[in-house]
Amino acid sequence: MNENTMIHFAPLQGYTDAIYRQAHARIFGGIETYYSPFVRIERGEIRRRDVRDIEPDNNRDLHLIPQLIAPDADKLEQIMSLFIEKEYKEVDINLGCPFPMLAKRHNGAGMLPYLEEVKTLLTAAIGKYPDIRFSVKLRLGWDDAEECLALLPLFNELPLSHIILHPRLGKQQYKGEVDLSGFEAFYEGCNKPLLYNGDLHTTEDIRSITARFPRLAGVVIGRGLLANPALAVEYRQGKPLSSDEMARKVSQLHSEVFGKYEELLQGGETQLLMKMKSFWEYLLPEGDRKAKKIIHKTSRLANYQAAVSNLLGSL
Repeated sequence: MNENTMIHFAPLQGYTDAIYRQAHARIFGGIETYYSPFVRIERGEIRRRDVRDIEPDNNRDLHLIPQLIAPDADKLEQIMSLFIEKEYKEVDINLGCPFPMLAKRHNGAGMLPYLEEVKTLLTAAIGKYPDIRFSVKLRLGWDDAEECLALLPLFNELPLSHIILHPRLGKQQYKGEVDLSGFEAFYEGCNKPLLYNGDLHTTEDIRSITARFPRLAGVVIGRGLLANPALAVEYRQGKPLSSDEMARKVSQLHSEVFGKYEELLQGGETQLLMKMKSFWEYLLPEGDRKAKKIIHKTSRLANYQAAVSNLLGSL
């Protein structure tokens, strides 16, 4: 059991943007690396919000690795030009996104059955950008856990900085159990630093995984940290935050994120409410159910703020 295991914050589209990352790093901390939600080409261009999200000025005082998703080298190079302009030296390539609309176009986990496509994409990236440290995030496969094993000789051969593996199939999305036997088969043959990602919700979950796989280079947590933003620091210090401290820090996190969105968004109360409702989608799953129901259903900012106060007061 290694209490010094590095904890990294996985990206979730619509949740872990730059505003959230900066607030989390300042108020909770305990994170080695934050990954940006993947940057992609949409209608021939990079979305403006993706450009804004990785701006170095919007990610001060934290270690950010931008992530990209692309089905071919041309789109990858278009995104890489942005990352290089922003002076990033580390980039993560997403081969794990399970969403069918992207996967059917051979993005993310949808590319995993096609070894030659993966090889073309990664060798083009590494060959064209030798000064960039590339990592890869993937799943066991799209249809079959053997897909990641077929790719393993390629990964072992390439100069990847690390690999992040989520032990589900793409077609599962986030349903069903993680396949730890499938992860173990990849772990045993992998000669790169390997990080585990998937269904880590408690400090005991982290300890269990690191005990079973002692050579892990770290763990990558997404939904578990959104539910409990103190998870990393609780693991590091070996004890949970007190109820009072947790309530105080969540209140700070909410206030900072709310204030930044209030400055940024131009759509008035309705847009602000819609954005802040997503803030609570994963957070504090055991919190007061009545208050959370009001947060998600109200169309009035005053009702929202009263419900937030009640929720925090119930901790």
